[in-house]
Amino acid sequence: MVVNSIVYRNGERGEVIDAEKIGEVMDEPDTFIWLGLYQPDPPFMKKMQEQFGLHELAIEDALTAHQRPKIEQYGDSLFIVLKTAHLTGDDRLEFGETHFFVNEKFLITVRHGASDTYAPLRQRAEERSEMLSKGVGFPLYCLFDFIVDNYSNITAALGERINELERAMFRTEFDRRAVQKVYTLRRQLLSLRNAALPVDEICNQLIRLHENIIPKPLRAYIRDVQDHAHHVVTDADDMREILTNAMHVNLALVTVQQNEVVKKLAGWGAILVIPTVIFSMYGMNFESMPEIHSPYGYPISIGGTLLICAALYWRLKRAGWV
Repeated sequence: MVVNSIVYRNGERGEVIDAEKIGEVMDEPDTFIWLGLYQPDPPFMKKMQEQFGLHELAIEDALTAHQRPKIEQYGDSLFIVLKTAHLTGDDRLEFGETHFFVNEKFLITVRHGASDTYAPLRQRAEERSEMLSKGVGFPLYCLFDFIVDNYSNITAALGERINELERAMFRTEFDRRAVQKVYTLRRQLLSLRNAALPVDEICNQLIRLHENIIPKPLRAYIRDVQDHAHHVVTDADDMREILTNAMHVNLALVTVQQNEVVKKLAGWGAILVIPTVIFSMYGMNFESMPEIHSPYGYPISIGGTLLICAALYWRLKRAGWV
């Protein structure tokens, strides 16, 4: 459950500390603890509640991996939820969650479900001791930036798939599998949009209301995360609109093609009606029909039929019906 539990003093990495000894360093000046957890169980979170003085409602939410993105304040600490996203090898989009407990003295991350490890991120943050010296706000920014940048990477990957699907949709044949892929992509984009949309308000609250966690030098970094999240929302909306238009165009092309087929069938049907009507009259066996006793009656009937059919074919050909 415990991925990392490290003390940072004046921006420098300190020792790895056991969860039971956290209280010993909480009161040291210019010191904070960065604790990383993965799907902890209730007994362990109960211990963390006692060690860090966390609110029971926040603990309850952190144990339930089905929370909406949000920011809530409980006493002198914040509880933040962000959705994480992961694109699998078979192009399935999976979502997880990261819950943050934030205070001037600690940063606790609780990961649930699909999420990349934060170990490389911690290593990069430790290389910038001048920023870590500003407190928990910098690692919090790094985590936000990592999650939102992953959104951007996913939208870029989905954008390439959309370009391929868009080319496939501009055909006159109806492709059920392509339509199903478009529908799945639209759902994935909507889920990604809903994950990124609340980041804007979360960043706003951090900048405006929590200067003790996000001091003035770090506000520009949080605004950068805010801007990236806004781009993700915009890109997701644009791509969903493109997919919708591509579906409409495909259905229109299929309908036009079907209309062309119906027109041709109707044209040939009109041509075949003429000999059908003429020759059907000869099956009535009336003796008073004048051309029956004429030696030229049969060739005249055949020739007249062919002439009328040819004239109708020429007219329909000009009109594009055959």
